[in-house]
This record gives sequence, C-alpha cells and structure tokens, in this order.
Amino acid sequence: MIDVPPDIAQSPGYRGAKEIVRRLREHDHTAYIVGGVPRDLLLGERPVDYDIATDARPDTVRTLFPRTFAVGEQFGVVVVLLDNMPFEVATFRSDAEYIDGRRPVAVHFSSPREDALRRDFTVNALMFDPLTREVIDYVDGRRDLERRVIRTVGDPAHRFAEDHLRLIRAVRFAARLDFALEERTRAAIAPLAPMIARVAVERVADEILKILTGPRAGRALRLLADLGLLAHVLPEAQQMIGVQQPPNFHPEGDVFTHTCLMLDLADRPSVTLALGLLLHDIAKPQTQRCTPERIRFDGHTELGAEMAGRICRRLRLSRAITERVEYLVLNHLRFKDAPNMRPARLKRFLREPAFHELLELVRLDTLGSHGDLEAYEWIRAKMHELSQEQIAPPPLLTGRDLIAMGYRPGPLFKEILTQIETAQLDGEIATPEEARQFVAHHYPL
Repeated sequence: MIDVPPDIAQSPGYRGAKEIVRRLREHDHTAYIVGGVPRDLLLGERPVDYDIATDARPDTVRTLFPRTFAVGEQFGVVVVLLDNMPFEVATFRSDAEYIDGRRPVAVHFSSPREDALRRDFTVNALMFDPLTREVIDYVDGRRDLERRVIRTVGDPAHRFAEDHLRLIRAVRFAARLDFALEERTRAAIAPLAPMIARVAVERVADEILKILTGPRAGRALRLLADLGLLAHVLPEAQQMIGVQQPPNFHPEGDVFTHTCLMLDLADRPSVTLALGLLLHDIAKPQTQRCTPERIRFDGHTELGAEMAGRICRRLRLSRAITERVEYLVLNHLRFKDAPNMRPARLKRFLREPAFHELLELVRLDTLGSHGDLEAYEWIRAKMHELSQEQIAPPPLLTGRDLIAMGYRPGPLFKEILTQIETAQLDGEIATPEEARQFVAHHYPL
C-alpha cells in the first residue's frame, strides 16, 4: 500500500485518474493507473502523466465517458477528457510480432499480467489501484526500485529488438532516476547499438531532448558514449571525446568531459539552453590547433553555429529552436569582451532576445571549467545598474520626423535612425532636438 501525499492526492491529474478508475470499476471492469505513476509514488517523486489500463474495450470506454477521442484505437488506446485534462486509457493487451523495430503488427486484448509482461522495463510495469492504494507487481519491479536498477521485462535482447528506441530509453531512465543498468540489460545494449539508426529521427530526437532537459544529462551522455549509442545518434558529440583543451582554462579535461559537466550542472534547462550546452563547443575537434605554447580553437564559435544548425535540422527541430541554438553557440564567448564594449553595444547586447539563456550558458560554461565568474558577475552587475529604459529607451526620432525635416524615405533612413539610437545609448544625445542637430550635422541635406 502506498501512502499518497495530500498535495498529490488533491492534484487534478491524480483525482482525474482516480475518477476514471472508479467509474470503470462501477461498471464491473478492472482498471489500474500504470506506467510512471506507481514508480514515482514509490520513489517519493511527483508523477507527471497519469495513464490507465483496463479490461474495458475501447468502445466501452467511449460509452462510459462523454468526452473521448481515439489516438491508437487499433492498439486499444482512447483519450478521455476530464475537466479538459487528457488521460490515456488503454485496454490490457499482449503484442504480436514486431517487424519494424517500432510497433507490433497486431495486438491481442489480454489480462493485467500479460499487459505488464509486454512493457519495456520492470520499474515501468507496475500497476497502482488508487481506490485501495495497492501496487500490483508481476515483474519484481518493486525489488528493482529498491535495488535502484533498470532491468528489461524478460530477455533484454528480445525487448530491445521489439522497439529499438528502448536502447536510448534505458539510458534516459537510468539517468533520470540515478539508477544503474542491470548487468544483462547493459550487456545487451552495446551489440545492438547500431539498430538505433533504424528508428525514425523524430523519435530519437524526442528521447535526446528528454535526456538533455532532465536531471543528470551529463551522466546520460557518458552512458550513451560508453554503450556505443552516441556515435549513431550524435556522432559530432562522440568526436569531442579525447579532444584536449588548455589546462589553465579547462582543468577538468577534454571537450567531452567539459560538456558533460555543464549538462550535469544544469537544473532542468529549456530545450534551447540544453542544446546550447551540448553544442557550444561542437566544432572544437575540427578547429583544434596545437602549438608548443598553447592549444587553440580559432573560429570554433562560427563553425560551431553552422554545425549546430545542421544538427538541429537533421533532428527535425523547429526553425525557432534551431535559430536560438545557433545564436547561443555563436555568441557564448562574447562575455569576455563585455567590459570593453561601448555603452551602445553593451546595451544592445543586454536586450537581445536570447540573452538570459546565453547568460546561463556562460555561467555553466565557467563553472564547468576554470570557475572564474568575474565576467559573468560584471554583466550581472550591469544588468542591475541599468534600467530597462536605459537599455531600450524610446526613440528620439522616427521616420516621420525625418520626412518632416526634409529627408526622402529610403534605405538611408535605417542607417540614420540606427546612428541616432547609438548616440542616445552612448549618452551623447538625450532629447529630440539634440537628435535633429545630430542628423543635420552628420547627414546634411
């Protein structure tokens, strides 16, 4: 029996899932909450997604709940909406043969035990009765939680052959839960690692992003490398291994070690920040130049931004994500120049849309290397010193003002208005009249 904390018991997700189970039971059906919920409750963590498994067929589920829609009815899955919150309700099933390394050719509706035996890992195959608060465990999942191991349900080679994405999912759960891979499960992954290349890139990208934005992402990256998976999903990251750096700036070691340290230090970063952390030094293997005096990586930010863009596009990520990641990679060294920037350039830097993510990347970059936060703290002080109006003041003149002064609209307008703002940000002018005098002097009619 699980003692469900009051804040979880009163959460919309838990209450909704419990209500679905209750209604199914009232109509003489077996139903449990499955997946990550019993695992997280036993670990003392807050569950996120509430899924239900039942012996009720999809048509019965649709009859019992007024608001439903099918997402995988051929696999027995119906989404039930309660208070506008979606809950996946799946019929207990066993799977037929997998022939594409992704999904079975058919499913057979079955029993709770058979449903548990088809799942990927034992810690994900537990079932929970929210009415009695009992855990149903057909696969020794509770023992594996106590042992803190990720173990496949049944033969690992067979389980990974069914769905190749499970090779990466094993790493993700090991990192997220801070568990070890069970010996047979771990031993099965490396020989099967090449199969991950057969998985649709969108599915792989989804798992990679879940890893990068979760806890202990650096540990996951090391594990992907150790198991031979990284070379197939992110070969550019694999190439960072063994690329040495100047010890005075990077006492932690090679580029890969540095990247993993940054990812471990990150606290559940956004997708774009996580990718920026992963890819900020991605071009160092290609740009490394060693001399007797030092190790250099000239141009690695520019080439890195290009490579980051190609990687994001290969992973089929959105244009907005791709452009933000390119910006982070391209600009992550600009902070060292900030104390020498003119006021106008510095203020424009501070107001760039992705600046706050760049600031966090620089902090983690520093903590994952030499640890000297002087440049970071200088920028932070400037941010507190300058008001938003000082950073982005209202314009002193507009295009209409220039027309009123006798200037003809054209490409020159942008240059004039930019120069007016530069003088304003530098503190050289402060009023519209001073701006007019500035224009008349620098751009005489």
